[in-house]
Amino acid sequence: MRKLLTVVLCFITLSMFAQEKPVQFSFTTATDTAGKQVLLIKATIAKGAKLLSTQKIDGLDDVRTAINFDSTSRLRIKGDPIAITSSITEKSTALGGVSIQYFTDSAIWSQEVNVVKEDSFRIKGEVLAYVLNGDEVLNFSYPISKEFVYRPKTQELTSFEKAPESSTNKSVLGWLLAGILAGLIGFLTPCVYSLVPVTVSLFLKRSKTPQQGRQSALFYAFSIVAIYTFVAILSVLFVPQSTWNAISTSWQFNLLVFALFVIFGISFLGAFEISLPSSWANKLDSKSGLGSYTGIFFMALTLVVVSFSCTGNFVASILGIAAKTNKLAAIMGMCGFGIGLALPFALFAFFPSWLKEISKPGGWQNAMKVSLGILELALAMKFLSNADVQIGKFLFSRDIYLAIWVALFAFLTVYLLGGFKMKHDSHLPKNDWDMQYIPIPRFFFALLSMAFTIYLIPGLWGAPLNKISGLLPPYGTQEYTMNAAKTDIEKNNSIKSTYVIKPVKYVNELIKNESAAAKSAGLVAFFDYDEALAAAKEQNKPLMIDFTGIVCPNCREFENRVWTMPEVMERMKNKFVVASLFEDFNQELPDAEKRYSALLGAQINTVGDKYKELSIKLTGGVSQPNYIFLYHDGSKIVDKSYGYDDVQKNGELDFVKHLDMVLDKFNKK
Repeated sequence: MRKLLTVVLCFITLSMFAQEKPVQFSFTTATDTAGKQVLLIKATIAKGAKLLSTQKIDGLDDVRTAINFDSTSRLRIKGDPIAITSSITEKSTALGGVSIQYFTDSAIWSQEVNVVKEDSFRIKGEVLAYVLNGDEVLNFSYPISKEFVYRPKTQELTSFEKAPESSTNKSVLGWLLAGILAGLIGFLTPCVYSLVPVTVSLFLKRSKTPQQGRQSALFYAFSIVAIYTFVAILSVLFVPQSTWNAISTSWQFNLLVFALFVIFGISFLGAFEISLPSSWANKLDSKSGLGSYTGIFFMALTLVVVSFSCTGNFVASILGIAAKTNKLAAIMGMCGFGIGLALPFALFAFFPSWLKEISKPGGWQNAMKVSLGILELALAMKFLSNADVQIGKFLFSRDIYLAIWVALFAFLTVYLLGGFKMKHDSHLPKNDWDMQYIPIPRFFFALLSMAFTIYLIPGLWGAPLNKISGLLPPYGTQEYTMNAAKTDIEKNNSIKSTYVIKPVKYVNELIKNESAAAKSAGLVAFFDYDEALAAAKEQNKPLMIDFTGIVCPNCREFENRVWTMPEVMERMKNKFVVASLFEDFNQELPDAEKRYSALLGAQINTVGDKYKELSIKLTGGVSQPNYIFLYHDGSKIVDKSYGYDDVQKNGELDFVKHLDMVLDKFNKK
């Protein structure tokens, strides 16, 4: 048993440390305010780590971060790298009490490079980084390889220093809580719920003392959490995040998820049972009788396998959706799912009297399973719509999508009210007069379903349904609206636009993905960066770039919450030139425009790839929605981009203030 635990713990530890180094470096070119072209070296430092500066330490000359260039590159550089970020000075106990200078969070160095007109070359070298992680001194080497070309335009040095605020922490916490909620729902399914009395009773009865029984139950719960977390670690280790992003926005992936949701949904309705091979469960079950903690671990593994028919959909959803956010989100989502599934087992072990209140699986559980099946069929439509939009066929218009949802939720309402029964349903409970009645919880769920159905119905005639717009197909696919004359984008553009330069590129492909707010207000939006920049020069207006996505629920929510405000739309329409650049637009570029991108670390093959690279250049990352504002020469008016988290944190009116600040700076210049 000791060997088994040692191997498992070592593997998990190595897996976690294999994912990230405590410091990551990135490189970009810029022109400072004096007109000198520089190489900017940025270090992103993990929490708790200290990156030593390039300054020598008394008595430890070699223990410092060094930036070295090869012999050819040294002919191009001038002087030594200059630290832009202020360092911290203190005495280090890890290095014998000597005084050191170090950075936390991030550090930036500027290295001047001699670039003459029509010049083009590549700077090569390496960063030798020394990092203090507690009392441990770590040493890493990072290659430098950056191409330089002559650039006459000035780019502010601070453009690289300020990256958009990260929403990783919120994402991780959100997925942990979502995972716990999914785990609790999974626990209530018949596959898991029916195992509680026999499992907890087994721990309590076979243990010599109540305390030993509780310890066994806690290890059982811990094993469940560890198994699900371990599955997530393996998944994110062998599937890079960039791959998750590409997969999650592809039509093939969305069709696969659609098929899985339909299969699980039909299974929940009672058509058939989904389970892993019985031989797997039998082998694991035979090992669960070994006794000691080994047997308990295999009991947990047996639960994970035999409950797959009820929990597989949750696991697939968490891994498929969370992993594209970031690796840690996927791990925490699966960890949360394990916690939600395992927590009740531990609670029942500590409070065994609660077991008396648990009945055998009854009609309410199957009713919940059927309800989940209907919800899964509804969610399946979202992934089918994503695939349809990505392919560009628009076979499932917004009207058809909503009609299917109305039918599904009306079906759910009638079912919960006892209008009919599914295959495995039992009879409703009876009152003192031997008449069937609807339990109060079931009534309230039916009421919610009915209210949601009524809310959806106006959408069939073009109502925006702002609260759920992120879950619906683009508004441009709506085939019929009661105010069609007002929402015809082509008519609005032809009547209200004074542009000489009008949107041409990608309009036919992307016009259906434009927001309802833009259509109803007659906002002229460009889908090509160069066209938009030219129009901004022509109109003498600042360029507002909206980095967005075809499959982006947060983008639709932002548009319906913020763009619909009169204060925002008036400014966007009359005082800015707006470019909506879709980062997941997979139209292939001409061969002449295809190239390798050092920023992406991959080949640029599609229009979306090109705008992902532009997003990294302008905002420091790829996130949607994200807004950045430019002068006519392509330089930034405000260094910081404005994203979804900003309006979530500060409210919709904060975006109005941001627009006014941009306009004020633009007008002054």
